[in-house]
Amino acid sequence: MTQINVSELIIVKVTYTVKASFARQNQQNIDAALQEVRALNNPDIRYSALIGDDGKTFTHLAIFKNATAQQLLLNLPVFKSFQQQRDDSGLETAPQIEVMQLASSSYDIFN
Repeated sequence: MTQINVSELIIVKVTYTVKASFARQNQQNIDAALQEVRALNNPDIRYSALIGDDGKTFTHLAIFKNATAQQLLLNLPVFKSFQQQRDDSGLETAPQIEVMQLASSSYDIFN
């Protein structure tokens, strides 16, 4: 098993709320972006998007093995388009970005 360098991990949590009228489109934009991320088949990117009980608050959790993997995602045109459409939709709550560190895990994130 390859050891990962925990100091190189980049973990980002982003939470925001869209207007109810944009929630469905936001979900479709996320799906399109993550479909492309899956197609990259890059083992250095772990990305999940979650939606709250209100149906309009989204939380994204991204774990990157290193800065190169993060930049790959951030530079995808479909990801940039998702972010632009989200921001232009008239958000109820602006994205709150938290950079986090791994404390512990029950599984090997990058195996």
